[in-house]
Amino acid sequence: MNIYNDYLKEIEERKEQGLHPKPIDGAELLSVIIEQIKDVDNEHREDSLNFFIYNVLPGTTSAAGVKAKFLKEIILGESVVKEITPTFALEQLSHMKGGPSIGVLLDIALGDDEALAKEAAEVLKTQVFLYEADTARLEAAYKAGNSIAKELIESYAKAEFFTKLPEVEEKIEVVTFIAGVGDISTDLLSPGGDAHSRSDRELHGQCIFEHNKAQQEELKALQAQHPDKRVMLIAEKGTMGVGSSRMSGVNNVALWTGVKASPYVPFINIAPIIAGTNGISPIFLTTVGVTGGIGIDLKNWVKKTDAEGNVIKDENGDPVLEEKYSVATGTVLTVNTKEKKLYHGDQELIDISASLTPQKVEFIKAGGSYAVVFGKKLQTFASKVLGTDVIPVYAPSKEISIEGQGLTAVEKIFNKNAVGTTPGKVLHAGSDVRVEVNIVGSQDTTGLMTSQELEMMAATIISPIVDGAYQSGCHTASVWDNKSKANIPRLMKFMNDFGLITARDPKGKYHAMTDVIHKVLNDITVDDWAIIIGGDSHTRMSKGVAFGADSGTVALALATGEASMPIPQSVKVTFKGEMLPYMDFRDVVHATQQQMLSQFGGDNVFQGRIIEVHLGTLTADQAFTFTDWTAEMKAKASICISEDATLIESLEIAKSRIQIMIDKGMDNDLNVLKGLIAIADKRINEIKTGEKPALTPDANAKYFAEVEIDLDEIQEPMIADPDVNNEDVSKRYTHDTIRPLSYYGGTKQVDLGFVGSCMVHKGDMKILAQMLKNIEDLHGKVEFKAPLVVAPPTYNIVDELKAEGDWEVLQKYSGFEFDDNDPKAAARTKYENMLYLERPGCNLCMGNQEKAEPGDTVMATSTRLFQGRVVKDSGEKKGESLLSSTPVVVLSTILGRTPDLVEYQAAVKGINLTKFKPSSKLLVV
Repeated sequence: MNIYNDYLKEIEERKEQGLHPKPIDGAELLSVIIEQIKDVDNEHREDSLNFFIYNVLPGTTSAAGVKAKFLKEIILGESVVKEITPTFALEQLSHMKGGPSIGVLLDIALGDDEALAKEAAEVLKTQVFLYEADTARLEAAYKAGNSIAKELIESYAKAEFFTKLPEVEEKIEVVTFIAGVGDISTDLLSPGGDAHSRSDRELHGQCIFEHNKAQQEELKALQAQHPDKRVMLIAEKGTMGVGSSRMSGVNNVALWTGVKASPYVPFINIAPIIAGTNGISPIFLTTVGVTGGIGIDLKNWVKKTDAEGNVIKDENGDPVLEEKYSVATGTVLTVNTKEKKLYHGDQELIDISASLTPQKVEFIKAGGSYAVVFGKKLQTFASKVLGTDVIPVYAPSKEISIEGQGLTAVEKIFNKNAVGTTPGKVLHAGSDVRVEVNIVGSQDTTGLMTSQELEMMAATIISPIVDGAYQSGCHTASVWDNKSKANIPRLMKFMNDFGLITARDPKGKYHAMTDVIHKVLNDITVDDWAIIIGGDSHTRMSKGVAFGADSGTVALALATGEASMPIPQSVKVTFKGEMLPYMDFRDVVHATQQQMLSQFGGDNVFQGRIIEVHLGTLTADQAFTFTDWTAEMKAKASICISEDATLIESLEIAKSRIQIMIDKGMDNDLNVLKGLIAIADKRINEIKTGEKPALTPDANAKYFAEVEIDLDEIQEPMIADPDVNNEDVSKRYTHDTIRPLSYYGGTKQVDLGFVGSCMVHKGDMKILAQMLKNIEDLHGKVEFKAPLVVAPPTYNIVDELKAEGDWEVLQKYSGFEFDDNDPKAAARTKYENMLYLERPGCNLCMGNQEKAEPGDTVMATSTRLFQGRVVKDSGEKKGESLLSSTPVVVLSTILGRTPDLVEYQAAVKGINLTKFKPSSKLLVV
């Protein structure tokens, strides 16, 4: 009873926050609730009934197991509850999405009571979340002559669980709501600082629009005015959902504007309708599909042209935009899913076929992409048992094969990993492909959601198809506060039990590793033909092809070992010229974006496509600086083309780091890490013998565009500027404003510097140490005029720096050094003018724990310049996060301002910066 009283107390506390009771996921609490239901005189019986029926999480939660067991008792007449008839109990089971509920339904369907068996079978015909243990039971019963099993398998072979669903509504009336002007980061929809609450969907929903209550009330008022219409959330003059996949962002939008998934499951809504002038960020669009939503590229602002058709430009040389049609808040539009058009009244505004492909319409019909994935697997199973061909029910996968046309790198990888395609058919970009996934990564601020998704899709163990999977602890590395202490150990235990390598050992035998997830995934990716899925937008490896994904897609990849998507188009990036001795490779990365935009008249040809970058001579650590930044280029993913010798060197480095993980005791019972070393050895041997050289595209491959970057044009350090005061709001915080150092005239005040995040590698830490020694040699001391926060990406780097003497240099000049035995329990809010050596992890780049002081101008090596991410605005000044190379950041904190070019050149003289020389080889076959 105490646990129930605790629950009542929590309910009262949540009422004060305007929240309903938290959904129940624990067996102990639900067991007490069931006992109170059985006791007809219990004072809590009515509330207990409501909790049991309407407030229990489905799937494989321990509460779901208890609920399914009690419903079985009711159906079999072993327990009698007047409010829950056997028929209603079966209906409840139908909404529990697999796991224990399927087990109960199979028990009854394959049991001796013929009438009940038929009722249970009718429910089972609607279910798709069956796993091997469930289908094995069915197959055994079918072979034993069970008529119900035969009926079920025949139904599954016809995919009646899909065909009998209602068709998608032909006309969906929507009312528009402008969520913001310009690119909308997922931080607006689900702020990083609220990451701790993501698994509590109702609580997390309160943070939408970054807790802007006025904007939330405006949305409510709009809904009250249009109760019969759906709200379309819009990024006006921008792209929706840049920055990350952020399932919690889509969940929040769905919670506020979507459709309730089940009357018996609280706070899980689906089918949001989201739009942007420049569409939806690729990985965010995938997340929308997970929920059966619609993402629309509005194209409602277009470049203005003169009478001759030339683009008119403003005084800054940027194209002038004009409004093609209005989507101002409160505009009523119609989405016609049959015609695939967007209408304003009778006026056709735009073709939206790309938003309503046959596959996407299937997601909408099925209530999300998971149901389609599992449905296809279930139909394939049933057809195999019956010995029949799979009946064409789902839209056929588009297979594009162009005779005589070679393959890009991504086309080669997808063809190698494809399953279920026409045998012998070579597929090109635009083809829809189901692929096997080699490596999966889950990060800690979305991991709890991934674990929930796994529970709700009734998965209990990682797919044997996956070579390796990792659960990180990097996003909560900075501060070991009470939220982290409550959430992270629970997450690590779940994922460890599921079969992942985990940053923290639930048994406490090995030292906690808070390494940045992308760096770990880059190390455990040991095949350049691999496909990687990771729960973060910066899942962009320099080996293989990696896709950042929402927590649900990560869960699906873990459970099934598969992912489905069209083969993306590619943009080829090559280089010519020579880097100046004082330039850093980070400057090449920024210049790539700048030169690409210049070459294509301001159009971002990278957006939504694969960047196939021919770096050739850079090892995986250094090349990762480029592939990582491709998220900010709005690319869907990137592939690094390497020379054979370079790839071998990268694989040897990866092997050594995996071995360190093994030596720490991080391998599991499946010996996943040892298996990865074996894969690396095999791949190295293939390259050395010439059996299978490093991945390269075909010479006659076709690209959407080809970009050649001239290194000779890069004359000074390049800085990505959020341009916070641009009069055109849509041009702020875009990552597209790349400026040379001289733009700032050596006078722009810098309030804080940050060297860290996934964009830096060991070489950056050594650059930092050498700069500090040089400055002391020049001036007799090192004095910081602004704070410098340093967060190495991994513990391996720290260990290597200690062995090589560089860490001692950093310690000498630091005023704070992290202590794993006594981690910070609270986020720092004030900084002194000194060097802070922080724990490996994301730190300021994540923005969910530590931030710069409001209104600061930050110079950082990180990837994030979105409003409020690294630094919030103050009442007097906008916070801004400028992104640059390590030497620029360090010198800016020494000076307290941006350096001029002469100061910069003097400071880096004699320092081994990250250098790049274009390959002399033609990296094609």
